[in-house]
Amino acid sequence: MEREKLQAEIRKLARDRKALILAHNYQPPEIQDIADLVGDSLELSLKASRTDAEVIVFCGVLFMAETAHIVSPEKIVLFPAPQACCAMASMVSPEDVRALREAHPGAPVVTYVNSYAEVKAESDICCTSANVVRVIASLPEKEIICLPDRNLALYAQRHFPEKRIIYHEGFCPFHDVLSPEDVKRAREAHPEALFIAHPECRPEVIDLADHVASTSGMLRFCRESPHREFIIGTEVGLLYPLRKQNPDKKFYPASEKMICESMKLTTLELVYQALENLEPRVVVPEEVRVRALRAVKRMLEIPRG
Repeated sequence: MEREKLQAEIRKLARDRKALILAHNYQPPEIQDIADLVGDSLELSLKASRTDAEVIVFCGVLFMAETAHIVSPEKIVLFPAPQACCAMASMVSPEDVRALREAHPGAPVVTYVNSYAEVKAESDICCTSANVVRVIASLPEKEIICLPDRNLALYAQRHFPEKRIIYHEGFCPFHDVLSPEDVKRAREAHPEALFIAHPECRPEVIDLADHVASTSGMLRFCRESPHREFIIGTEVGLLYPLRKQNPDKKFYPASEKMICESMKLTTLELVYQALENLEPRVVVPEEVRVRALRAVKRMLEIPRG
């Protein structure tokens, strides 16, 4: 079936199923084009929870579909590409969290939403790449455990010289691969461009950034900035919505190496099959879901200031 016809069939089937299609910013363009909502993982799940959709189709990686079920347990959550796992999320286990607690008694555990439900359930509070600084600022303790991403923890540490942030040795492979040399080459090729880095990048890359932001933050910054050219230090998939939203501006990848293979596993055929069969589904066990939701809710209760 040709692409346009298949996309039309998916949209019709989604309407018939009372389904909402969510696509992360890193998904392939043809997947973003069929989505009802495109954005960051938590942002998508929260928006979906406020709709009357009976079915959520999450085009992303596994922890994202889990989060959709955590906040919308009454909805069917479909995950078209069940093999799409997050390498960073897989780097930390509930046992790792318990070991860190034992080694650092009294230190609260701040867990990045880019983690599996069982890890969220062992945590005190969640954070996103956009609000990690605000979350840590809300905690009175001087020692704080931050996981699973060491680069995000090190980024947060810059804002709190008076605190000790204990981090887990996890990392996002496609952010961690970006080197200062890559950034310098991109700057030489595009001398008029601003360099925007994601907080999951290495500290020495953050040092070179004109601006640091989450994916949604990058979209907002580039939309509002009077600047005309940008080097984007995150997964190359973000260039599609950036160019779509800003046709009069130019966007360049900081490195072509910044590709998340798992994010590219979702296909139109898989989305169609998921809607047709209402499978495969993601269901978080209730005991885990309730505890994970508590950590997410605690984050959402922090005043924005």
